Amino acid sequence: MINYMTCKTSGPNIKISFLLFVFTLAMVFKVEAQRDPQYTQYMYNIGSFNPAYVGSVETADISALYRAQWIDIPGAPRTIRFGVNMPMANERNGLGFNVISDQLGPTTQTYVDLAYSFQVNLSESTKLSFGIDGGGSFLNVDFSKGTFENPGEPILDRQLIKKFYPTVGAGMFLYDQDWYLGASVPNFLTDGIYDEDVAMVVDDKLQFNFIGGYVFGLSDGLKFKPAFLVNYIAGAPVTINGSGNFLISDVFTIGASYRSDNAVSGLAGFQVSSGTFIGYSYDYNTNGLGEFNSGSHEVILKFYLGKGGERVKDDSTKSRKGKPKQIDTPRFF
Repeated sequence: MINYMTCKTSGPNIKISFLLFVFTLAMVFKVEAQRDPQYTQYMYNIGSFNPAYVGSVETADISALYRAQWIDIPGAPRTIRFGVNMPMANERNGLGFNVISDQLGPTTQTYVDLAYSFQVNLSESTKLSFGIDGGGSFLNVDFSKGTFENPGEPILDRQLIKKFYPTVGAGMFLYDQDWYLGASVPNFLTDGIYDEDVAMVVDDKLQFNFIGGYVFGLSDGLKFKPAFLVNYIAGAPVTINGSGNFLISDVFTIGASYRSDNAVSGLAGFQVSSGTFIGYSYDYNTNGLGEFNSGSHEVILKFYLGKGGERVKDDSTKSRKGKPKQIDTPRFF
């Protein structure tokens, strides 16, 4: 695998670029290429890494996310995600769509996938959903944007790599009105599909994601929502994300999150209107990288289509088939 040392910089940044990126590369490029970008607000973003989620929502939703990681480090990750979750009228099937652009130094990967889910009723309110997704990744590497540890590598003469490789993922999602559990694999096609050029830049391994959450009603206007996300990649340390958020008057959300051996985060959200939600998080690195950057910022904007106004109410409204209505906002997903 190619070792990137730094992106081109000017001014005072050039003085710290070398040491900074030696440390950064040890953390990022030697982690053997986690396929999924990193999210702090994963509880609002489940459809991006678990296709079984896409049919669990009451009405269709559209989300847009932007993440700027490790501010002040040249070439640090930048992630943009656009996603759609759409339940079908039969309340059993769902469709989803994702476009994710993940940039790191001279490398940009754009993931595009379509998801399908099918769910069965285990009880009156508990459902189990199965999902699959398929698509691909567009890899773009521009070697003119960086200097390198091994400038004599033959691949650097190429200057530009543009490749496409397919992705196939699957997931399961078990949920009720006040809790959920899920597991997913974003991409099964991690071995033997890359040509020589791509293999020098991408070193995917199977990634397993495990998620869960529960909502506790503390009072009429206050709910507490713990959640977790665990990422496992063969040959890499397990990453554990844990969060706790308070929902106030079904409008304001505030809380904190912790990523094992990596960062602590503050989160806040606001239900702008019955169909619009905006969330923000700030990460502070707890490892050695923290002294070299000003943290990471993440913003998510969600639009709930159709019956958006009912998503933030806890009254006994009914679904299309007369059963108790599924309420998404108190579940925090």
